[in-house]
Amino acid sequence: MRASLVLITAFLGFANGALAGPVDWQAARDAGLAKIADLPEPVAAPDTVFLNAAGEERSLADWQGKVLLVNFWATWCAPCREEMPSLDALQQELGGDDFEVLTIASGRNPLPAIEKFYDENGIETLPILRDERQSLARAMGVLGLPVTVLIDREGHEVARLIGDADWASEPAKAVIAQLTAP
Repeated sequence: MRASLVLITAFLGFANGALAGPVDWQAARDAGLAKIADLPEPVAAPDTVFLNAAGEERSLADWQGKVLLVNFWATWCAPCREEMPSLDALQQELGGDDFEVLTIASGRNPLPAIEKFYDENGIETLPILRDERQSLARAMGVLGLPVTVLIDREGHEVARLIGDADWASEPAKAVIAQLTAP
């Protein structure tokens, strides 16, 4: 009972502070994003090139001014399969001028395999982005999958989560609300 009360209190404090300024990372962990790790100092995201579905070169700088949730994944990754629908739901609900979910297939993930993965998992709003040579993943220190990196409006990594998470959860949405608050 006491543990439930602590969790509820932490979540309510976290949700009420969603528009109050800096992200309360400990409250996010207490409320359900246990594996999220903030950085003591923001780190500039690399300007490494990756590809969109049409094979055109893109970089994270193309989304400068937006808060980004960048998820590295692969079609063969079981936790990625579990996580992707929640990423799609988050993009559907909060994606727009201030925030976007970018899912970047890392390594060998042929376009037809990605399209099949999206169809099988009901992914409707996420862009198809590919880091075939894992250049961006290496530049960002991604060693396993899935890994999710939160990037602020200035293009700095502020936190990351190694492993899968429910990104459509209230704690995740509260983090995004805090990051996108004016």
